[in-house]
Amino acid sequence: MLANYGYKDGSGDYFITIDTGKCDGCGDCISACPNGVLEIVENEFDPLEGGQIAAVSEEHRKKIKYSCAPCKPTSGREKLPCISACEPNAITHSW
Repeated sequence: MLANYGYKDGSGDYFITIDTGKCDGCGDCISACPNGVLEIVENEFDPLEGGQIAAVSEEHRKKIKYSCAPCKPTSGREKLPCISACEPNAITHSW
């Protein structure tokens, strides 16, 4: 299942999407994020398997455009740090 965190406004779509089937809850994305956007939570999307997964913390969900702005890809960087740190490729961004 895909868990979308973020919002859409007049300037674009700003979402971090976490594939809950791929995320293994290792926490590498959390340590890679310089702004503390991500956290580990209980996997409520799969009550049978359970476990833990990464998620966008509540405080950043409505300001993800600004929280993730320092890491926005530029000509010198192709991927955001959280995406680069995610071995199972469970994280994507909409911008």
